Amino acid sequence: MTSVDGDRNAGKGQPRGLATDTPRHAQRVPLGRSGVTVSRLGLGTSPLGGLFSAVDADQAAATLDAAWSAGIRYFDTAPHYGAGLAERRLGHFLTASGLPRSEYTVSTKVGRLLVPGDTAPGDEAFDVDEGLVRVRDYSADGVYRSLADSLERSGLEAFDVVLIHDPDDHWEEAVRGAYPALARLRSEGGVRAIGAGMNQTGMLTRFVRETDLDCVLVAGRYSLLDRTAADELLPLCAEREVGVLVGGVFNSGILAAPAPGATFDYAPAPEAVLRRAQALAERCAAHGVPLAAAALQFPYRHPAVTSVVLGARSAREIAENVDHARREIPQELWDELDALETEAR
Repeated sequence: MTSVDGDRNAGKGQPRGLATDTPRHAQRVPLGRSGVTVSRLGLGTSPLGGLFSAVDADQAAATLDAAWSAGIRYFDTAPHYGAGLAERRLGHFLTASGLPRSEYTVSTKVGRLLVPGDTAPGDEAFDVDEGLVRVRDYSADGVYRSLADSLERSGLEAFDVVLIHDPDDHWEEAVRGAYPALARLRSEGGVRAIGAGMNQTGMLTRFVRETDLDCVLVAGRYSLLDRTAADELLPLCAEREVGVLVGGVFNSGILAAPAPGATFDYAPAPEAVLRRAQALAERCAAHGVPLAAAALQFPYRHPAVTSVVLGARSAREIAENVDHARREIPQELWDELDALETEAR
């Protein structure tokens, strides 16, 4: 397949200087070669859209306020998250609070349109009933409509980053429709950076190889339990200066609490995976480090990784994540965790 690179604007913004005492999680770093900057720790808003269980408006606002107070300046959302609820809540917080627009970066996604339909709490894992159903659409027209809807829901004037969302079974439409539309918007200044977000590495690698993306968001495939992204995706992103956003660092829960009944990739963890996670936890405990802290910081060890994106549904979870991000982890522990990975292979 021939390359389908889009045109690029020549002008690039420069990341602002950082105070030497800025905690690592709050540092603003360049997202690939796009000129966009993101904080090293980002907030994913799917929990604020009711992923698995409902979050009321006051709790969502308190969570966002805690994230801002902690120095988090990158926020990721999508129409999929609560059928638009997460976009509305995030946009209201950012705009109603009067926060300086230059101080934060927001990404949303395209690929799912929201249309009126019969719904019930729990549909597609979100405990909301917005009266909207999701329809996959990776066409150019779908991109323009999705972004217009997202802007209306959020109240924002523009999104900094737009990602093609989960096009697993829609490669041709995504690469022939969604991607050129986003590249056109980027060249016209409608968005500053474009990318793709998925739970797999194969198609993300193909996107990086055959298009001109600024970034990728890879979920669950670069963690203490699954380092698949390091095989091809991360080296290629480093070579092409494509920013890497890493989500799913807890593999849906098992790396936060590896107890019987834990989930791995949103399903009950197989016994072998649970044993591996417990072995990791034991090595961490021997060094006085919570497994969750090692899981959160693990992606930062790869030079291609720009930011780790974590969901949170409460101010307490924000505080826990920030504490984990700031904890010192000795090299001896990393060596031991790497050795356990080598044994597992």
